[in-house]
Amino acid sequence: MIHYSLRCEAGHAFESWFQDSSAFDKQVKRKLVACPVCDSVKVEKAIMAPRIARKRGGEKRAPTQPNENTAPTPMLMSQENELRTKLRELRDFVKSNAEDVGQRFPTEARKMHYGEIKHRPIYGEATPDDAKSLVEEGVDVMPMPVLPEDRN
Repeated sequence: MIHYSLRCEAGHAFESWFQDSSAFDKQVKRKLVACPVCDSVKVEKAIMAPRIARKRGGEKRAPTQPNENTAPTPMLMSQENELRTKLRELRDFVKSNAEDVGQRFPTEARKMHYGEIKHRPIYGEATPDDAKSLVEEGVDVMPMPVLPEDRN
């Protein structure tokens, strides 16, 4: 693996890992490497300091290779950040403007759909089978956005 500092035509700097230098060249030629800020595919290697192998105890040590524990987290694309922000805003809007009925959601949604109770904004929990049944009955339902940080 090889780590490159990159720069787009607009001057945005970012970093990425590649299998080798030819993999970088092939990906750039096929326009698969894009700036995470402006999406430009006109990307080139930026000037960077080389990694020098050090001697320890008289033996040369090779530069460290990335692995599952040391590899940097890839930068999020600006569109992904924007999408996450909008999904978070949607979820927060629903939570602040609707009633959390918890596990009673399928029952409450059906009652509203069939006119047994007054319509009101609700949210809650439903199993996949319950959600499928509600949709098949024509009940308008939508899953709440779940973001990666919600799972931690």
